[in-house]
Amino acid sequence: MLKPGLTYGSDQSGLIWGYVFEPDKAAVAISSAQAVDWLQAMRAHGSEQFIWLHFNLSNTASEKWIREHTGVVDEFYEALHEGSRSTRIELAENTLIAVINDVLHNFSFQPSDTSTVWISLSEHIVISVRRTPLKSIERLRGAVESGEPIRSTVELLIHLLRDQADVLVSIVRDAVAKVDDIEDNLLAGRLNHRRAKLGVLRRVLVRLQRLLAPEPAALFRLLQRPPRWVVDEDRQELRQSTEEFSVVLSDLMSIQERIKLLQEEIAATVNEGNNRSLFVLTIVTVLALPINIITGLLGMNVGGIPLSGHNHGFWVVVGIVVTITAVAGWLALRAQRDR
Repeated sequence: MLKPGLTYGSDQSGLIWGYVFEPDKAAVAISSAQAVDWLQAMRAHGSEQFIWLHFNLSNTASEKWIREHTGVVDEFYEALHEGSRSTRIELAENTLIAVINDVLHNFSFQPSDTSTVWISLSEHIVISVRRTPLKSIERLRGAVESGEPIRSTVELLIHLLRDQADVLVSIVRDAVAKVDDIEDNLLAGRLNHRRAKLGVLRRVLVRLQRLLAPEPAALFRLLQRPPRWVVDEDRQELRQSTEEFSVVLSDLMSIQERIKLLQEEIAATVNEGNNRSLFVLTIVTVLALPINIITGLLGMNVGGIPLSGHNHGFWVVVGIVVTITAVAGWLALRAQRDR
């Protein structure tokens, strides 16, 4: 039992918002109690209207209310609880079941900033369920609130898909801006901490592509054999919306390839810098080697040390060390040039 006041942004039934649509008219907001009356009247008399009810699955009363009042098919509940959340639209008992992945309302380019909305869609009833606020569904609500007329349940789904494509276009633009900034820093020789951002950004984009791309087989079956109540105009618009979404996904793949190339270029630049540092370290080691060997030999406390009694022995040793060091340095530089 849900504690009093613990409604997660919804009413006691789990309803976040509900609207009744009528052809060529703006939608009218309704409560859960009004929704029950509307559903009962629709079943008794039929109606040209349709209803959209949006629930918060975090409210434990949501699923119970849907089961008691909406007559949603069992496939919808199976989709709610199954492990696979790939984006798809399927037909089950003359009802469309849509599983649509979307980004959170406060999306910040983190791999975890995605979630799912589940939709059951029939001729007169649209039920949508989510756990966290999502951008596309909020944009759809904004369009409905502004009075945009929507003639059918399928058009409502098409509007959601196009809103999702618009959100994804915005994400791609932001990603391009971030990549441009990193590329400018790369060309200017300022890699610093931005190098790590590419990996995170690429993981987010790969996750978005994997989650948001609809399953082509299920979509093809739906477009070939839609329910009887789906008119040809809605079917064509659904096909167009999926094609538009495919274009956006193609742009997403392009930015991923660009990030991959930048990562390879950065890796090559880092390797080149490491090679230069290693070469400098090698040169220093080679140049220090003669003096270390000679001073080690001359520093031994044994008899017969060369030049120990010579008046200019120190300078002779210095000359030998300088000569050997110069020759070693020249050989090392020559080897580097040849390579």
